[in-house]
Amino acid sequence: MKTFEELPIYQKSKELCLVLYRLKNQKYLRDYGFKDQLQRASISVLNNIAEGFERGSDKDFIKFLYYSKGSIGEIRSLLNVAVELEYISLSEYEKLKMDCLDISKQLSNFIKYLSQKINSN
Repeated sequence: MKTFEELPIYQKSKELCLVLYRLKNQKYLRDYGFKDQLQRASISVLNNIAEGFERGSDKDFIKFLYYSKGSIGEIRSLLNVAVELEYISLSEYEKLKMDCLDISKQLSNFIKYLSQKINSN
């Protein structure tokens, strides 16, 4: 891959970010602190993938992928609260949670792949 935009994990994370930015529940939209934290965490996933890729070393990339993985965990935690506050429906929550788990798994697999690549050199 020549650019981070080509990475499937980046593309999947961007899709999740856009969904979270487009949430329209009025209670959610008025909770500026909560909305801001959820949006910032989703942007963090993307930016850490991009920054790690651009660093040019697998070791640095792994570090930033771990940051992205942490941000996905933060999103899941916020979604747990969002469903309880009725900012999102249970069906939205289940879909978003599954997307987060999928991204987390992809990040773990990518970290494992890069770690094996480093260790084989």
